[in-house]
Amino acid sequence: MMMMKQLAILASSITLTTSLIPSSPQQQTRRAIASIKNAISAAKEENRPCRFYLDYLIPLPIETKAEDIDPWPGGLAQMYPYAEDILKEILEGVVDEPAGPCSGQVISEPDCCGFFIQESSVSPKNDVAAILFPGVDQLENIQQINDMVGPSRPLLLFNKQFQRPADFGFFKKQTSQKEIFDTYTYSFAFQEFACRGEDTKLTFEYPNWSSCVICDEDVDVGQKEIKLLDPQSVRPSYEELEAKINEVLPEPLWMRKMGEAGEKGFKFQRGGPK
Repeated sequence: MMMMKQLAILASSITLTTSLIPSSPQQQTRRAIASIKNAISAAKEENRPCRFYLDYLIPLPIETKAEDIDPWPGGLAQMYPYAEDILKEILEGVVDEPAGPCSGQVISEPDCCGFFIQESSVSPKNDVAAILFPGVDQLENIQQINDMVGPSRPLLLFNKQFQRPADFGFFKKQTSQKEIFDTYTYSFAFQEFACRGEDTKLTFEYPNWSSCVICDEDVDVGQKEIKLLDPQSVRPSYEELEAKINEVLPEPLWMRKMGEAGEKGFKFQRGGPK
């Protein structure tokens, strides 16, 4: 059908040398380290606070099965050891000439929140600290750690568990606005969500956000990245992404899948022994 041919042409127009999204956890870590370093350098040159968000897409456990409804039934407690190893590797990569292994401590066991710092063998001002899974109940901890770290040393919030000042409640809304939302900016992000039913990915690699959708309904073509918006410094809104998806993929996912089935038959009917 014409629709499937258009999708194949659109996919083939993507640059093959650099994928829009990380192709593996290892590549995500490498790209995160590079982006964080660039963000820190820019903040220091511009005399801005070295305070950053870091949104990392934690890979699913190797024992995850396709039929699992929730791959993380234990929630943050199950994620914590995976995230801890990832964060330590990132901090060690960000710090030039690290002084020994990354150290850490649990801030709140019930909230699965931890504090980590990678020291530099060159100078204390090159140390990098991070808070893992900070939530709304850790506002005072964030303030205390912020004062302890000082303005010149970078502090990262790894996979924060809040999105807006209102999450902190009426009495802490203004404080969170001042201490966090007016101060922190992104250093790296890899986010995924559904937009108009499409598998949408957002990445932030300093200084820009990039966006794409993943199409895999054509098993012969395989998984393809379809670029959406041009790189931009501001995170695109849901409405902007939806409008662009409507432009590049006018037919919804279910219609494309029906079109493929009409052309090639259902997946279970293709190939294999008779």
